[in-house]
Amino acid sequence: MTSALTLPKAELHLHIEGTLEPELTFELAARNGVGLPFASVEELRAAHQFTDLQSFLDLYYACMAVLRTREDFRDLAAAYLHRAAAEGVRHAELFFDAQAHTSRGVPYADVVGGLQDALDGAAHLGVTGGLILCFLRDAPVEEAEAVWAEARRHPEALLGVGLDSAEVGNPAGKFAHIYAEARALGLHAVAHAGEEGGPEYVWEALRELGAERIDHGIRSLEDPELVRHLAEHRIPLTVCPFSNVRLRAVGSLADHPLPAMLAAGLRVTVNSDDPAYFGGYAGQNLSAVADQFGLTPSDLAGLARNSVTASFAGPDRKAQLLDAINLWEAAAPGGH
Repeated sequence: MTSALTLPKAELHLHIEGTLEPELTFELAARNGVGLPFASVEELRAAHQFTDLQSFLDLYYACMAVLRTREDFRDLAAAYLHRAAAEGVRHAELFFDAQAHTSRGVPYADVVGGLQDALDGAAHLGVTGGLILCFLRDAPVEEAEAVWAEARRHPEALLGVGLDSAEVGNPAGKFAHIYAEARALGLHAVAHAGEEGGPEYVWEALRELGAERIDHGIRSLEDPELVRHLAEHRIPLTVCPFSNVRLRAVGSLADHPLPAMLAAGLRVTVNSDDPAYFGGYAGQNLSAVADQFGLTPSDLAGLARNSVTASFAGPDRKAQLLDAINLWEAAAPGGH
């Protein structure tokens, strides 16, 4: 169902570092004089075979070393925004891993400045968006505190804060004080949970961090009480089908729990996570699940509406996007 590529939508689960395509990796490596452990674009692309989350993270951080300057971050985000716009994304909330850059000596201001430069330049694409600062849950909390000490001086540069990286064995609760400070400054709160970890990780993100959205959350289905809670409180789950397959969280796309999540009344959105590594951007993820599960135009429009209403866009922007989704649905074969 290729029309899913044109469906107006928001992307809410996107790591900007995970949009670093092999071609741009080599381009930035040459620009900055950074050596890579790969002889060619083809060799690097061939390395995009993962056995679990950690095997992906190892390559993800190795490639990230080419990002050095404000210009690099601008070029990275601009490339993503062009690709995303071509697949119907009209609002994008970009995760970024500041710790992974400041730990290499890249100034926080250059990371945020470059990403915002790209967002500012995306107006001609019809794309709005903002930035979500993610803390690395598998790194010492002191590192997160150091980044937060700088970020909190300019909270207006952010939409919110998030939590990512290796989940199992890395409790979210140790970041609760940072989240409390962020919420007090008016920032939104999201967190990765329930991907490789079980439902207890989702509960912790909700209770300890006050998370407004759960990133992934596919294992929530293992706990009927949690499913009832998520459905009753309309808590969004930002699901990433290609990612779940490539990182072996599910055996195949056919095994993905998306249909069961929708049947349970969960507020699901479809996103691309780290598309340069997992084989497709937002529209491709949506098209694939449409084909796999026989989703109708009405089903797809519902997923798109979820993405818009779950976003942190302003009310006027949400209204614009919902109108665009209604027009798409009315024009789609079998639409209303």
